[in-house]
Amino acid sequence: MISEETTKVLKEQYVPSAEFYSQIIDSLQDYSIFTVDKDLNINSWNSGATKIFQYETDEIIGKPFEIIFTKEDKENGIPKEEIDIALKAGRSVDVRWHLCKDGKTFYADGLVFPLKNEVDEVIGYVKILRDITARKVSEDAIKEYAKELEELNTHKENVLAILSHDLRSPLAGIIQGADYLKSNFDTIEPELAKNLLQEFYNASVNELNMLDYLVEWARIKYAAEAFVPAKIELIHYVKKVFESLKETAAINTINLHSEIQENCSVFADEKMLLSILQNIVSNAIKHSHKGGQITLSAKQSDNMMIVQIKDTGVGMSKEIQDSLFAPQVNSLSKAVEENKGAGIGLLLAKGFLEKNDGRIWVESELGKGSSFYFTLPIDKPSDKTAVLEEVETVNI
Repeated sequence: MISEETTKVLKEQYVPSAEFYSQIIDSLQDYSIFTVDKDLNINSWNSGATKIFQYETDEIIGKPFEIIFTKEDKENGIPKEEIDIALKAGRSVDVRWHLCKDGKTFYADGLVFPLKNEVDEVIGYVKILRDITARKVSEDAIKEYAKELEELNTHKENVLAILSHDLRSPLAGIIQGADYLKSNFDTIEPELAKNLLQEFYNASVNELNMLDYLVEWARIKYAAEAFVPAKIELIHYVKKVFESLKETAAINTINLHSEIQENCSVFADEKMLLSILQNIVSNAIKHSHKGGQITLSAKQSDNMMIVQIKDTGVGMSKEIQDSLFAPQVNSLSKAVEENKGAGIGLLLAKGFLEKNDGRIWVESELGKGSSFYFTLPIDKPSDKTAVLEEVETVNI
């Protein structure tokens, strides 16, 4: 048997030293591990921290704890809050963005806990964290994909509902009326026959317009290969829309006016931009008073271009504004019946804008006209796919 004296000698011989623990900590390249003193100044820094934050040991020692936090977190008192929680609860766990030496940020999973001496006095704090940006990017991508799938399913249900309700019902009416005309052709009054034929014609045109809308609507989600965004001059497409709608506007003596300057560029798909402008301006014409004016203008805000389409028309209530970009089947049907098509037209515009990283909203007052606004990026947005590929390369 091993004697107590031998056991004691072995224990004393193999007790790890502080240097041993220091070497282990310094070898953890994927973890930033450092300590701060009671004044919250950094007083130790492992090689993992250098790898993650880019600060060398000699340039970070003595710097305040808050140096690794974003400007927003510092303004909100997050560094002190972490320390307070650690003192109260024994540890503070956090998942947040942190700041590197070069100003770039990364997403980190970390914790802080008090460092105590032999008599249980707090002499400082230990901060341990790891970079989980790649995991966050992947999780965000999965969430975005799930959201797109949900939207795609809703989109499919809307299309099916419109096909079964908005297209089938009018078509059934056309067939029934045509059958009546055919069966009574020899005895029916010419004036009645003429009126029936006019109704058939109007209903058929509406059916065709609805099909055209549906084709464009489906293109938003299903024809990804048709999406070709590029840097384009906004004024050229405004002129095209004005040219195509000038006769419709002239019937009601509505003036189409553009205040958009040359060299006003956006990054968008050409066909989608044309459809967006066509739908909104066409909608404005239909709801404008005779002798009114529709004005297009644009201004830059950060990296986005804000386009305004202002009319002097009938305006709309707050209730209509709130439901304008989420039309239900019955409201779409009513729009088609009235030969306005505004429901699907604005739905198309919204879908195309979202596809181009833009958005749309409206400001209106009954009797005082409406202003539709939409945004489009001025330059090519960051490529999310490229980011994912870069993350995957790093993780291999």
